[in-house]
Amino acid sequence: MKQILLTEDDLSLISGLSFAVKKEGYGIDVARTSLEADTLWADGKYDLVILDVSLPDGSGFDLCKKMRLTSRVPIMFLTAADDETDIVMGLDIGGDDYITKPFKLAVFLSRVNALLRRSGNFAQEKSELSSNDIKVERIKGEVYKRDEQLDLTASEYKLLCLFMENPGIVLSPEQILNRLWDCDENYIDNNTLTSYIRRLRIKIEDDPGKPERIVTVRRMGYKWNPAEGGMESRKM
Repeated sequence: MKQILLTEDDLSLISGLSFAVKKEGYGIDVARTSLEADTLWADGKYDLVILDVSLPDGSGFDLCKKMRLTSRVPIMFLTAADDETDIVMGLDIGGDDYITKPFKLAVFLSRVNALLRRSGNFAQEKSELSSNDIKVERIKGEVYKRDEQLDLTASEYKLLCLFMENPGIVLSPEQILNRLWDCDENYIDNNTLTSYIRRLRIKIEDDPGKPERIVTVRRMGYKWNPAEGGMESRKM
C-alpha cells in the first residue's frame, strides 16, 4: 500500500482529504504542525508528501528543504497562496506540484495518482548519469562538472536529469513541462521554462552564450548533446 504524509492544520480539509485518499486505497498519516511532521517523517517511509505552506509553527517550504536533504520523494504543496513567486519558489526548492485552495477533489486525486506513479519509477532510474563532462550522482542528489560540484536548484536538477536521460532526443517545451511539473500551466509556462534553461546553461556550459550541452533546435525544442562540439541552432 502506498503511504502518504499529509501536513495540514485545517480539520475539515483533513477529514475530506483523508477519506478520499483512503478510498483510493492509499494509507495516510496526518501532521497538523511542523513538529509533528518532522516526527512522522523521521519514523516512517512515505511515497508522497503533501505540505500546507502555512502551519502554526512553521512553513511547508522549510519542511520541503529538510526533506530534500535526504529524499527525492514527490512533494505536493497545498496552499491558499496563489502568488506566482511563491509557486516558482516552491518548485525551486524541490516541490513537484502546487495546488491552490479551493480546489476540486477530483483534480487533487488526479495529481496524487500522477505523483505516486512517478514515485514508483524511482527504483528504475540509474543511480548515476554521466555525459559531456557532467556527472549526476542521484543517490546524493549532487551534480559535478569536471569534478567540480555545481549548486543547482531542485528544478534545475530535475531539468538536467531529464535532458541527460534522453541524449540526442529533441524534447518540445510541452513535453518538458508535462514530465517535470504537474502545476497549472498558467504558472509554469514556456517563458518560465526558458528562464530555467537559461539559468541551467549558466551553470553547466563553458560559454552560456554558445551552449554545447543543452542545444536549442529551432521551432522544435531542446536536446542534450552527449558529446562536446555541439552547436546551438537559432532561437525558436
